[in-house]
This record gives sequence, structure tokens and C-alpha cells, in this order.
Amino acid sequence: MEPTVAIEDLRIEYRSRDLGEASKVAVNGLNLVVGRGEVFGFLGPNGAGKTSTMNVLLGFVPPSSGTARIFGVDVREPIARQRIGYLPEQTYYYKFLTAEELLRLYAGIFHIPVAEREARVGAVLKLVELEHARNRQIKTYSKGMQQRVGLAQALINNPDLLILDEPTSGLDPLGRMKVREIIQRLKNEGKTVFFSSHELGEVETVCDRVAILHQGHLKAEGRVTDLVAQHAANLEQVFLKLVGYASQS
Repeated sequence: MEPTVAIEDLRIEYRSRDLGEASKVAVNGLNLVVGRGEVFGFLGPNGAGKTSTMNVLLGFVPPSSGTARIFGVDVREPIARQRIGYLPEQTYYYKFLTAEELLRLYAGIFHIPVAEREARVGAVLKLVELEHARNRQIKTYSKGMQQRVGLAQALINNPDLLILDEPTSGLDPLGRMKVREIIQRLKNEGKTVFFSSHELGEVETVCDRVAILHQGHLKAEGRVTDLVAQHAANLEQVFLKLVGYASQS
């Protein structure tokens, strides 16, 4: 079976705007395969190259060299993105709209037939547990509710791959638990979830496998249980060790 995501020798380089300064290499020689139906955690400190990699998968920036494929299709082909849902770290929605109105707007962008839109809107609101607030303006939502309406818009086109950038950032324990439950439901439906997070406890709970990136290089990849057993430490300790953090205590 074709993997959901296949990255081979990926290099992402940004040219400096200042004359004479060297280009910045954000990702260097990344190889990664994500299977269908996996919940895959993409980890690394700030500046590790996570967002740059996701931007390539989403078609926002081209790779400098190497390849990235989604369901066997090169990410540079527009058709590759038809089966993706995306939740950015920083979201902004028209807060004067209700959740229902926002999702109808996104359904139109994805050219979902009018006859199917209401059923689809209802289905994703039920999944993210916002049916009771569907007619409230988004500006009245808590941070956790706004994050869940973000997940709803990422799901409106019934994607096979979800790319989530820090989906639990800034949420309280209840909000994180609800997002975790949604991710588990998506996995149960056979969706592939690829997400970055600094919440390593959450990652350890929900992910099948993880990759740890540091300064553009892949430091480790594998099942969470295997990495934890190999290093005789929890995921946070493994992460700190692999990125070269030395405790001062």
C-alpha cells in the first residue's frame, strides 16, 4: 500500500535577502515515511525545520532538492492537496460568523455540492462536539472551542490526511483532552494525522510513531514505546537528550 507521506532526501534552503550572506538551510537530507492510518508526531525545538517541512507538504514553498509525495503524488502537483486538511498554529477566523456559517464558507471553497453541505457541516460539528454552539458567533467561543472549530474546518472536505501545527497550544487540560479524543476518533476512521507539538506528554499518549528533528537533521524516528525503551527514559527526556540539552542542575 502506498504510504500517505513519503519524503526523500528533502532539502529546504532559503536565500538570504542580504547581499553576501549565506543561504539558510532549514532542512537537510530528510527521509521520512508515514503510513496510512498512523498518528505521527513531528517533533523538534523552535527552528528545527518542522514548519518548513510542513510548508513543503502543503505546497506553500518548493523543496530546494529531494522529493515529497502525498498518496504517491508529488506535492508540487495541485491534485496532491485535495485530500489534505490543515490546521495552522495561529488561526484567524471571521469571528462575527457562527461556526455553522464559517463551515459553509469553507465547504464552498472546497466545491462541496450544495446538497451535501448541510450534512457535512453537521457531521464535523458533531465530531468536534460543537453542535450545541453552532449558531453562536465564534468571538464568544473559548480558546478550546476556537481550536475545535479550527479542526472542524480542517475536516470539512473529509480529508484522508490531517496536518496539524501545535493543535493543543494554549489549551487547558480539558481542551487538550478533547483534541486528543478527536485525533483518536480520526485514527479510528482510518485517517492519517501528522502533527507537530511541544506538548510531549500529549504526543506520548496519542502517537503511534514520532520523528525528532534538530537543526534540520533527523535525530530519531520510531515507535514511542521503542524510543522510550531504547533510552530508558520518558519521551521528554529522550527529546532533550537528542537535541543536546544538558541540565544545569
